[in-house]
Amino acid sequence: MKEYLTYLSNKYETEEFLIGDPSWFMHQVVGESNQELLAFIAASLSYGSRKQFLPKIQFILDSSKGEVREWLLSGRFKKDIPDSPKCFYRLYTCSTMHKMLSALQELVATYGSLKQYVGKGTCYEAIEKIVAFFSARGVEVIIPKNTQSSCKRLCMFMRWMVRDDSPVDLGLWKDIIDKRTLIIPMDTHVMQEANKLGLISSKTASMSSAMKLTAKLKEIFPDDPLKGDFALFGVGVDVAK
Repeated sequence: MKEYLTYLSNKYETEEFLIGDPSWFMHQVVGESNQELLAFIAASLSYGSRKQFLPKIQFILDSSKGEVREWLLSGRFKKDIPDSPKCFYRLYTCSTMHKMLSALQELVATYGSLKQYVGKGTCYEAIEKIVAFFSARGVEVIIPKNTQSSCKRLCMFMRWMVRDDSPVDLGLWKDIIDKRTLIIPMDTHVMQEANKLGLISSKTASMSSAMKLTAKLKEIFPDDPLKGDFALFGVGVDVAK
């Protein structure tokens, strides 16, 4: 199992992985602040069909002209995404996105960055802080209201921010969070693949299930458990071939 998952992780953690993946967008802007903010917004929009949500992330990139921090703090986002009941993407109305971006604007204006707001600690502690901030401001559709769910998109964002020495992940937060504390971004696909491999026997993609799978991956990749995220992605691709 270790050899198989190591083979898959090495095979798929390449620059080619970025093509058609939401992580591609954070590599298209310059500056850590712009990268962090675009990564957070991209992760928040990453559910459902890639063909549908990737253009929405592209809209954010185009609207901000790559200067995401300035776009946010200046309030220009309010013109590009007005407060209206019009659909932005699936369950997200323009009003929902407007509220989320307004809360993010407040966070950055107050603390300087998501990184400074989160501070040193574990991945789970960081997710708890992010969830608490947005929940207190009524943003519960885009950002989970608590950590009972797997918080898949937040865990993916944390992977992008924390893992270093990767052609995919940025490692901007490697000095405040140990990558050994990262939690697998678990959705139904990842859960099913992990079940097939006998790593877990969970039936729901909860935070508890994500932590159990992460513990198993840590046995295989003790210093970098989320290297296994690429392996589980690769399992599905290889089987489909």
